[in-house]
Amino acid sequence: MKEQALPSIGDATQLLVCVKCRRGQEIPADDRRPGQALYDRITDMAVPEGVRVMPVDCLQNCDHGCTVALRGGDDRWTYVFANVDEAEHPEMILKGAARYSATSDGVIPWRERPEHFKRNCVARIPPMNQPLEAEND
Repeated sequence: MKEQALPSIGDATQLLVCVKCRRGQEIPADDRRPGQALYDRITDMAVPEGVRVMPVDCLQNCDHGCTVALRGGDDRWTYVFANVDEAEHPEMILKGAARYSATSDGVIPWRERPEHFKRNCVARIPPMNQPLEAEND
């Protein structure tokens, strides 16, 4: 695994990659899982500045293929994306992470989102610092 410079937590976009994903397949315990292969491919590529790639043991979306999440501090929306393919999607994921990182609130304008992000968003989680008036809508 390649060492990455860690941005300060306030500025970091975290790309979380579920490394335990089996993509619905029976995988022998000693074989590399598709989620781990996805993480390995992403970390072998040039990661955009301001993005920190982090492995996670499980994102609890096992029935929907490999899963990744983007989060970026208390003032940004968090997104969870499913049906990710470890061979076809690493470059698209990194481009999406760069777009996410360039936003102040985590919301990538719809037309600028990778097509896969538009069609495979599992969850959109509000920022921790969401204004009070929006909490009761």
